Amino acid sequence: MYQTIQTAKAASAIGPYSQAIACKGLLFTSGQIPVDAGTGEIVGTEIHAQAEQVMKNISAILEEAGTEFGKVIKTTCFLADMEDFAVFNEVYGKYFVNKPARSCVAVKTLPKNVLCEVEVIAEL
Repeated sequence: MYQTIQTAKAASAIGPYSQAIACKGLLFTSGQIPVDAGTGEIVGTEIHAQAEQVMKNISAILEEAGTEFGKVIKTTCFLADMEDFAVFNEVYGKYFVNKPARSCVAVKTLPKNVLCEVEVIAEL
């Protein structure tokens, strides 16, 4: 069995999927983009502001599930442009101090034309 995790403190799913699923002691989040939960609008036009909002959304989902950044064991990061890698890493490093396993790739286009998206797997 699994449990669907949903919080109003993070952006709602923009398609037929859940914010996260808890299953067998693990949390699997869907990719989080820099959408403000209160307004539904994209936050910022540059990578630093967008990455910060993504981390806020991830934080809200982790909190709702009863876990935290320190229990994240794997991340997958998507960037619209690898030129943003260094700035993205600055923001990322403030939150993922435990240095979970990570993949980071550049993609052609992200939802709503945002600059970054992150999904995580965390221990509950």
